[in-house]
Amino acid sequence: MDTKESEETLGNTSYENQSSRFMMRIRKFNAKEVFTWHLAKTLAMGQGLAVLICGTAVTSQYLATHFHVNTPMLQSLLNYILLCATYTTMLICRTGDGNILQILKRRWWKYLLLGLVDVEANYAVVKAYQYTTLTSVQLLDCFVVPVLMILSRLFLKTRYRPVHYIAVFICLLGVGAMVGADLLSGRDQGSTSNILLGDGLVLLSAALYGVSNVCQEYTVKNLSRVEFLGMVGLFSTVISTIQMVILERNEIANIQWSWQVGLLFAAFGLCMYALYSFMPMVMKLSSATSVNLSMLTADLFSLFCGIFLFQYKFSGLYIVSLVVILIGFVTFNAVPTPQPATSPSSSISEEGSYDNTVATQDGIQKQEVSVRITTEDEAQEREEQRGDREKEEMRTSQKKIDNVNVGRSTKM
Repeated sequence: MDTKESEETLGNTSYENQSSRFMMRIRKFNAKEVFTWHLAKTLAMGQGLAVLICGTAVTSQYLATHFHVNTPMLQSLLNYILLCATYTTMLICRTGDGNILQILKRRWWKYLLLGLVDVEANYAVVKAYQYTTLTSVQLLDCFVVPVLMILSRLFLKTRYRPVHYIAVFICLLGVGAMVGADLLSGRDQGSTSNILLGDGLVLLSAALYGVSNVCQEYTVKNLSRVEFLGMVGLFSTVISTIQMVILERNEIANIQWSWQVGLLFAAFGLCMYALYSFMPMVMKLSSATSVNLSMLTADLFSLFCGIFLFQYKFSGLYIVSLVVILIGFVTFNAVPTPQPATSPSSSISEEGSYDNTVATQDGIQKQEVSVRITTEDEAQEREEQRGDREKEEMRTSQKKIDNVNVGRSTKM
């Protein structure tokens, strides 16, 4: 009996401790610490990327529906040429270890594979529209998020907390609401000639995008944004040119060129160029997973534009979907994802010079903050344990007193 009572007492004590810790966390919650300027900047820049993707989608749809132009490789080539002209030229003008010759000597084959992955990811998702429906593309394209989380965990050693998985689930619910609105409004467009092939292309594209974005996050945070964009621009230009000549020479020959077609091609190329240029900045602020969660709203922006440009039917679920995705995105970024500190000796600034001092100071400050947090938590846990021991001793002494009293009563 005494053993059962002690077990029940310990169980009640642990439950009280957990509930007290939970209440303490609620009391310590400070909205100013969560909704910071950093979070607002990340949200604004992420939605800016979504608007740029919306621009590429609208211009591509105009080219396909009004001018019967389906040349995804030619459109992507314009973006890669702009990247090459800007960032590869910057690498050529660098001196020292950041020079393009030094980069090519050390890791040319890595950027060759990365350029191939990026080109095929763009091509596969556009090609999928010829075989499957818009709904399938929207749903399966979200596969990039779990791929990113798995790859980030394995290679970047990112540690996700339960709140991050909940936030991703909320964002996917928002995508489900968007797809439901498409079905209710009869906007399930696309071909059904080979659904299995089309869905496979979407999944392949999502996996390739995941690989590309993880490599981009690693390069941007450990090397330099200019190096990533310059090398991808260089190798992707060569790869996409070869692939365009092989696969799209007949389609390009049949294009009826006009100033409208040229303007749409230019708008698509500029939107893609801006997207590639600004995405590393957002990744440096957050992560590749966060960037892709923010870009889930791109389809909604395209739908809003389509209401005015292509006479789409409006549904209230579109607004619900936008709000739900934004809630999930804010929740994901409100709690940081701890990552192992990178060695400052390998960090190169945008100008090509090493920034060891700044990186070292940042690392020292982060370590000091983490030590302070750890010591505060340990002190709090010691106080809680001390209080638990005092309570337990008081209960034990009370039991002894009760037993003595019982013994006296029986003798009397």
